Amino acid sequence: MGGRGTTAVVAGIVGAALGVVVTLMAQQQPDTVEPSVPSAPVRQVISPEVAPNTGLPYSSGILAGDTLYISGHLGRDPVTSQLVSGGIEAETRRSLDNIGEVLKTAGMGFGDVTTVTVFITNFEEFAAFNQVYREYFPTDPPARATVQVAALNAGAKIELQMIAVRR
Repeated sequence: MGGRGTTAVVAGIVGAALGVVVTLMAQQQPDTVEPSVPSAPVRQVISPEVAPNTGLPYSSGILAGDTLYISGHLGRDPVTSQLVSGGIEAETRRSLDNIGEVLKTAGMGFGDVTTVTVFITNFEEFAAFNQVYREYFPTDPPARATVQVAALNAGAKIELQMIAVRR
């Protein structure tokens, strides 16, 4: 056999060997490949030790990954679960203090809050609400929506709901 004949034989043997290897590798692969689905963040109920207990079916907060979803909070005393007296300022302060406990339990603070939804029963009290609100968010406040409603549970004047993201 000359140069061309030897080259053809070698090429044939290499090709056949390569075909066998590729076939064996293909047979070891599963017939179907499951798509890679990222796992969902763990859902954790956040319940501060000292918090109003209304007996209603909701959690104070739900932590999913680094995001904390905080339920609407009225200005309830954490021991008696009754609305605090003193008007919208007192209710706002108590609501924010209760939310502060939820944030703390989740290892966060007011600086982690990204959005706030405010439910208020009387926009004539909006300035008084904002005066207290500014104490908790003095600089770089979160995004916020404020909605006047006809009524809130237990005759409350204000309810605050928030979302926070761990920094």
